[in-house]
Amino acid sequence: MQSRGRTVGLILTIAGLVLAVGLGAWLYFGVKEDRLEASGAAFGAVLFVGVLVLPLVGAGLYLIKKGGDENRELARVREQRKLLDMVKTRGQVAISDLVLEMNANTDKVKNDIYDLVGRGLFTGYVDWNSGILYSVDASALRTTSQCPNCGGQLELAGKGVIKCPYCGSEIFL
Repeated sequence: MQSRGRTVGLILTIAGLVLAVGLGAWLYFGVKEDRLEASGAAFGAVLFVGVLVLPLVGAGLYLIKKGGDENRELARVREQRKLLDMVKTRGQVAISDLVLEMNANTDKVKNDIYDLVGRGLFTGYVDWNSGILYSVDASALRTTSQCPNCGGQLELAGKGVIKCPYCGSEIFL
């Protein structure tokens, strides 16, 4: 899936510029051949540029920017989907493997995990000390008050996150 905004924006921008060059040449030759007065050419230039060229070029540039933003967001979603698929299919994944396979750094992988938890798309827990991310059924985690890693008493750490104060594992609900 790819955004078409950049392509449409590029077409509109080029069309606006071609129209500007064509209108400019038409007005120039009209004045040069004495078929058009300079004041009429100036009025025509202002009218055509203001009514046709600027809206086309402006809309084109806006769509180019918006399309670029959409492409970056789609790339981010693809990366998060890849992360989620790796964890769900394997059951447990080393954070270092995720970093290598996603060609990212640890902070980016960590932020993607928190984003997926915040959206309610991932449940499980991570042991930051050993660097392993576990995918666990949410219903099993909701009924326990003990850390699946060390057995310590769990504490609420934030929305959808429970943290073990003993080993530092974080459980995502």
